[in-house]
Amino acid sequence: MFSAYEELSQTGELGPAGFELLLRLVHQIRRSSGFPPPEGHLEWTDDAAYDVVAAMLTRGGAGQRFVTTCYVSAVDDSSLERLFLASIKHFLIDEAKKTPRGKLRRRTASRMADSTDFRRAPGSPPRWMLSEHPENAVWQGDLDDLIAAAQRVRGVGITRWNHSGPTPARTVEALMTILTQVLRHAGGAVREEDLAKVLEARFELLAPARFASLYADDGALLDPTGEAHPPTAADPAGSAGTAADIWQQLTGNERLLLPYLDEDTHYAAQLLEIGPAQAAAVVDGLKEKLRLALTHDSDQVSVMKALLERCADPPADPPSDVVRTQ
Repeated sequence: MFSAYEELSQTGELGPAGFELLLRLVHQIRRSSGFPPPEGHLEWTDDAAYDVVAAMLTRGGAGQRFVTTCYVSAVDDSSLERLFLASIKHFLIDEAKKTPRGKLRRRTASRMADSTDFRRAPGSPPRWMLSEHPENAVWQGDLDDLIAAAQRVRGVGITRWNHSGPTPARTVEALMTILTQVLRHAGGAVREEDLAKVLEARFELLAPARFASLYADDGALLDPTGEAHPPTAADPAGSAGTAADIWQQLTGNERLLLPYLDEDTHYAAQLLEIGPAQAAAVVDGLKEKLRLALTHDSDQVSVMKALLERCADPPADPPSDVVRTQ
């Protein structure tokens, strides 16, 4: 059986042995460097490694250049393996930078680099420590322990998070407070990737959007108490008209918040990118408007359904008081 180098040198193409070598090296690098799995995978598996190699070899002409470079530059199995390792690492770095966690890593690393409270440890992968720590101190514990330490820090929260543009000053302060306490708990340098995971877990920064359940399994509309109401024979045109009148009375933030009334105030603050007290006032105001508008309506469920259907189709020109997140 040919080795990967013999296969490449004789055919000028990547064959089964070369592909198997790439798969093995992907696993080797992800174990030592902590790269996230590719899009569409929750964890590293053989299928995830296969998708990485396939993406490397098929992306916009770069795959053929990669094979050609290896064919020209490699002189034996060892040199081919080094070329493969460098190529895989650069590819995974490029892919990681595109992910939300990759952006979070770069954002926090930039802030730590600007602060005298932190310093980057020498070597790879990138690690950060407090300036007060000895240079050779490296944390080697369990990630869940760091996440638990972050959760124990009280009085720190984020009510505004933008995925592009400058980070709000209060958000930076919150991030740095958590990082300081976590690194102090660790007692040494922690991988940049792990710090991003801690922040992600502490503030739910990269969690997918949550949507309240509006309908039961049979399609009946759920009211705020969670009880299902079957469709009624009320005049749909009348309900739509009432809903339109109520809609006109709502502010932009109230319209944005309408489908999420069963969420807590903290969620409302994150959604609207405002402070908790202001978010609580918006929630209370919206509930009071709905109570007054629906008190004397004979078919409250149909009116609410018509209102919620309006939320599914955002206006072409968002109201000026709505602050939308990316």
